[in-house]
Amino acid sequence: MTEHYYSQVQKVESDPKYWNYTLRNHPFRFKTDNGVFSKREVDFGSRLLIETFIMPAAGSRVLDVGCGYGPIGLTIAKDHPGCMVHMIDVNERAIELAQDNAVLNQITNVKIYQSDRLQSVRETDFSAIVTNPPIRAGKKIVHDIFEQSAQHLVQGGELWVVIQKKQGAPSALEKLTEVYSEAVIVKKSKGYYIIKATK
Repeated sequence: MTEHYYSQVQKVESDPKYWNYTLRNHPFRFKTDNGVFSKREVDFGSRLLIETFIMPAAGSRVLDVGCGYGPIGLTIAKDHPGCMVHMIDVNERAIELAQDNAVLNQITNVKIYQSDRLQSVRETDFSAIVTNPPIRAGKKIVHDIFEQSAQHLVQGGELWVVIQKKQGAPSALEKLTEVYSEAVIVKKSKGYYIIKATK
């Protein structure tokens, strides 16, 4: 079986690359590698989510689901130094990279660990959860993330999702409306939707 960026173990040969990027006016240096999502630059969907996300008023704990090498979670942590950001991914190589990138960018208010969907997440008091979900892993996994996220949010907490229209944004919105008290499209750009679902 070929491994994908959403596989737990990456057998593809490691070949780390370093590059610089600016997100929300913060300069970052990222280390990326083979076997992780969008290794050459921060993908458009993640950038859109980073730029659109607004921390809830009572925001003190955030979870980044499917963090990859870390651009979303690390930017939120940099932007909100008083907040603790948990970052999870099924991909062990991605987790190692995210940990390296936290050190590279001197970000300490993060907790980065491996988890298949939200199975290893113990906290249930997140004020916000953000995800650029692994669409290619299939609708069931994406919908699992939506459902499991609801169990880890405080009442009134928010799930922020970026998803392309052609990759299932309408059905994602439908699912989120079933699971959450409210789900709205807060931004559309180049075929990408940012959806905010409130518990």
